[in-house]
Amino acid sequence: MSEASDPEQTRRRRDRDPDRKGPSAWDSALRLLGVRARSRQEMRDRLTRKGFEPDVVDEVMARLEQHNLLDDEEFASEWVRSRHLNSGKGRLALRHELRTKGVDESVISEALADIDPDDEREIASGLVARKLTPSVVDRIGDDRAERDKAMRRLVGMLVRRGYSQSLAFEVVGEALSALRSG
Repeated sequence: MSEASDPEQTRRRRDRDPDRKGPSAWDSALRLLGVRARSRQEMRDRLTRKGFEPDVVDEVMARLEQHNLLDDEEFASEWVRSRHLNSGKGRLALRHELRTKGVDESVISEALADIDPDDEREIASGLVARKLTPSVVDRIGDDRAERDKAMRRLVGMLVRRGYSQSLAFEVVGEALSALRSG
């Protein structure tokens, strides 16, 4: 097949500015997807930032969607699952992260609905348990001031990770009560 009649060669030429050095927009998009899944908005922003013309970015976005390589619903679901289980992030942090990646609010809500409240509580409890090292437990003892300080610090840690304040207080309260009785 001659280069003139090869549609892939034609597409590559269109993707590439004749004066541009480096990979085409399509190659850049595939390379980005090779690292991790991306939201539509995230991919559009990255390609634009790399200096590709808006019409080239639009064409690459259409090709990616045609090949089912961009799917915000799948991206959000996988992001929530991964970040919740591996990083211990709570719903609020995950919602914020997905918003910054340009995912639609309805898609975010659907992905967050997959988080089981019992799993969320269990992960939060695990985070608290890791912070309650023997030295911390010894320091707290029966001292009310140390107990209050530990409560504030542990609740703050969970809230910064995106857990609701009410869940954080419940989990930390249970952990500190278990220390006192156990």
